[in-house]
Amino acid sequence: MAETSPIRIGVAGALGRMGHAVAARVRAREGAALGPLFDRPELAGQAFEAVMLTSMAEALGQCEVVIDFTTPAASVDLAEAAAARGGVALVIGSTGASPDQDARIEAAARAAPIVRAGNFSLGVNLLIGLVRQAAAALDAADFDIEVFEAHHRRKVDAPSGTALMLGEAAASGRGVELAKVAERARDGVTGPRAEGAIGFSVMRGGGIIGEHSVVFAAEDEIITLSHSARDRSLFARGAVEAALWAAGRGPGLYDMLDVLGLRSDHAHG
Repeated sequence: MAETSPIRIGVAGALGRMGHAVAARVRAREGAALGPLFDRPELAGQAFEAVMLTSMAEALGQCEVVIDFTTPAASVDLAEAAAARGGVALVIGSTGASPDQDARIEAAARAAPIVRAGNFSLGVNLLIGLVRQAAAALDAADFDIEVFEAHHRRKVDAPSGTALMLGEAAASGRGVELAKVAERARDGVTGPRAEGAIGFSVMRGGGIIGEHSVVFAAEDEIITLSHSARDRSLFARGAVEAALWAAGRGPGLYDMLDVLGLRSDHAHG
């Protein structure tokens, strides 16, 4: 039986904390080979851990998949470049994108396979499924839903991408649009809570990697579903598995439910 060549995986934002974690995971994963590393354009040609940083354009020509935990603007540039080139899959983990940036990534996915997720943890993606089921089973007249999230002081967007995914899951379970029921800020005399509202509470501080809880609160009982991230390597592990899954796949916008085989519909692309 012929041996299969390892999948060559490039890393965007190689100098960042997630870039370090992803590169380490790729090196350790059987079936994967670390491809080109790149970061900001002006850093191309500099040495990083005995590897020379390259440019985005050069990287896209030297690997089968690129894993990207950078910024929404950089992710859009990468997605459009990959779509124009063809033949390269992307795994995108940046969060906080604007509607226009979301639309541009979705457009790029018509020409390139892109796995995009607010969280690459297996546990979080299982939590999303549980939240959807609980929201469908617990009546909005009796149970209020609050999504709580906490992250390190350096995180610049709020609520987190994962918190929004959990909110979307809760809204989906209740058959409503999150945008119509979300309470994303409270200050001053806000009045009583509206029936069916899905609230978000946010903490930023210290070095918290990621804490997420969804509370279903009734007058006489409270149900809490939660997930705690202990090491950011768990996100890198999930991203590398997503990269191996995406390599050679057809164009489309996918997420971790697709990668894990947890999606009942497959209407992507």
